Formats: sequence, structure tokens, C-alpha cells
Amino acid sequence: MDIGTLIGLLAGFGLIIGSIFMGGGLGAFIDVPSILIVIGGTIAVTFIMFPMGTVFGAIKVAMKAFFTKAMDPNQIISQITSLAEVARKDGLVALEKAATDNEFLKKGCILVADGNNSEVVRSVLEIELAFMQQRHSTGQDIFKSMGSMAPAFGMIGTLIGLVQMLQTLDDPSSIGPAMAVALLTTFYGAVLANVAFIPIAKKLEERSKEEALYMEIIIEGIVSIANGEHPAITKEKLLAFLPPALREKK
Repeated sequence: MDIGTLIGLLAGFGLIIGSIFMGGGLGAFIDVPSILIVIGGTIAVTFIMFPMGTVFGAIKVAMKAFFTKAMDPNQIISQITSLAEVARKDGLVALEKAATDNEFLKKGCILVADGNNSEVVRSVLEIELAFMQQRHSTGQDIFKSMGSMAPAFGMIGTLIGLVQMLQTLDDPSSIGPAMAVALLTTFYGAVLANVAFIPIAKKLEERSKEEALYMEIIIEGIVSIANGEHPAITKEKLLAFLPPALREKK
């Protein structure tokens, strides 16, 4: 579980709610019609912008921001180096029985063991990488769109509240409470966008970049094995993908 994401969300909402309590109480900040306008409107427009199945799948996508386990790039490099040593000692066919729990790496090993040249192997794996990034991009776009729509519906709710307020100008005592309710929708929209939707979209984007990096390391490693390069050379090439601070100490 990504503790950072959980801490960030709890701290964000906690600080806002805490400051509200310090200022007087939570009751003045709860308005059901405003909540319906912002949350309901944002969800409704999301269904217009994206296919229904994609929107329902957004919940599963959001869970990746909390529960995706980060892979250790050094561990992947070590696995590939070991596979290079196996291929050098027992031949490329031996890769077909390679023990690895990484499906992408396993697929690359099978492609090499089947006798495909390095160009074909790279092409097949890069196609899978490209479509993985495309799928991830769709999930990110959902939350980015919700992040832009929530403040918009907050403004719509504020305009509705202002119209209702202007219709009761003959009663000065109602102007203050009506104005407060009108501003609540803008508040709801801003909070949801900047504490939840946009940060989740950014976290998903970073997760996708991490996974793409690992897949690129695997592609380069498998191609290196297919070309018959020495395991030590393969390892040095793969370590070049990582910043010095993340490289395994020799």
C-alpha cells in the first residue's frame, strides 16, 4: 500500500476540516443541494465524456494510486542479468523455462527462446508497452477531467445561489445566509479537485511512468540477450536507465 497517498489525502481533508472547526463549526459548511450539484454534476459529465464501462472502471484504476506495489528496478536488472548468464551458458532455448513472476519479462524470454531476432522481439514488446501507456492514459484522463469539472460545477452552483439571492433582495436578513450557501459549491468543487481528483491523476501518471521505465529496462535487457551480449555488458546498459542514487552498489 502507498502510505504517502493515504497520508496526503487524510492530511489534506483533515487540515481543512480542522480549520473549519477552529473557525466555528462544521454545520455551516454542509449543504446537501450544493453537494448534489458538485458531485452529481461532475459524475454526470464524466459519463458524457467517457464510455460507461471506462467510468465504472475508474474506481479500480484509482486503487492503483493506493495499492500498487512499486517494483525494485535493481531486482529486475538482477533477474535479467541472471537470465543473460543462463542464455550464455545453456543457449537461448533455456530461457523458455526461466523462472520469473514478471509476465512481461516471461513473454520476452519466450520470444527469444522461439528463435525470433532482436528486431522482432523489440517490436512486439514495444507494441505492448505503447498500448499499456494508452490504457493508463485513459484512466488518468478521467480524473483530470473530474478535476476540471468539479470547480466548474462549483461555479454553476454559485451562480444558481446568486440568482436565488437576488430574487430575495427585499429581505436584507436573507442575503448573508444565501450568499454563504452560494459560495459553498465553489468551495466543494475546489476541495475535491485539488485534494482528490488532480492529485490522484498525477499519482497514476507517475505510476505509469514507473511501469514504463521497468518495461523499457526489460525490453533493452531481452534484446541484449537476443544479441548475445555478455551479461556484464547487459547489466551496465540496464543500470544506465537509473539515476546514480538508485544503482545497486557493486
